[in-house]
Amino acid sequence: MSDQPRLLLVDDDETFCWVLERALKKRGFDVAVARTVESGLEQATQLTPEYAVIDLRIGHDSGLVLVKKLKELDINTRIVILTGYASIATAVEAIKLGAVHYLTKPADADEIVAALHKQSGDPDVELKDKPLSVKRMEWEYLQKVLMEHEGNISAAARALGMHRRTLQRKLDKRPVKE
Repeated sequence: MSDQPRLLLVDDDETFCWVLERALKKRGFDVAVARTVESGLEQATQLTPEYAVIDLRIGHDSGLVLVKKLKELDINTRIVILTGYASIATAVEAIKLGAVHYLTKPADADEIVAALHKQSGDPDVELKDKPLSVKRMEWEYLQKVLMEHEGNISAAARALGMHRRTLQRKLDKRPVKE
């Protein structure tokens, strides 16, 4: 057994995992990699990691499910959520579920390690002067409704009064920047 801190990395992007795993090992972590929520949960149960880096979207599954399960296994696990699909709703939910930080991709290993060790928020974070665009507000709202329905696209679509495939198509698009 290693005296290095155990870190669970869960992301479905094989290349990203390979690169980040190597970078985190160089920074002193004993890294276990999973590419599905199920295998991430299985490894977490076996390893009880001190740290976890979880992608928000793992295939068609939500990484937030894994955040909740990891916190149920060990309340002290420090979790960072990574995503290419940042939204206010998912950031808030990640923190409510127990993540210590939420980073948008591309994030490098140094940013991730800093986020894992961060103890408090930053009051000097830059505030935007310009409000969100209508398209971005729609995307944020869809994310919020999806989170309210625990990632269940069919239930969220019913609540929104739209067809499930329409909602999936809207969610699969990358969010507009502003």
